Amino acid sequence: MQLARVIGTVVSNQKDPSLSGLTFLLLRLLDVNNEEQGSYVVAIDAVGAGVDEVVMFATGSSARQTLVTQNRPCDAVVMAIVDEWEVEGTPKYRKTSSDDLWAS
Repeated sequence: MQLARVIGTVVSNQKDPSLSGLTFLLLRLLDVNNEEQGSYVVAIDAVGAGVDEVVMFATGSSARQTLVTQNRPCDAVVMAIVDEWEVEGTPKYRKTSSDDLWAS
């Protein structure tokens, strides 16, 4: 599993029929210190995540293990919305009612 921030959506009108009705999210990877990385991923949304939310996602064969993605041709899936995380006792992120609060 990896951490990322949802930065947008991807729309495709022509796709494999098994992907119809699914939402595709554009993710920007985060490191353990909540710093944005240069990498991006398009992932199927299995949990109803929105833009600016921090999420956990899986890739490879693990991406086909959710109820939403089972037996579908996908390589990345958002399977959790992050509420908070800390590293060695130091808070790195906490979601608030106004969506995100970035700790330093």
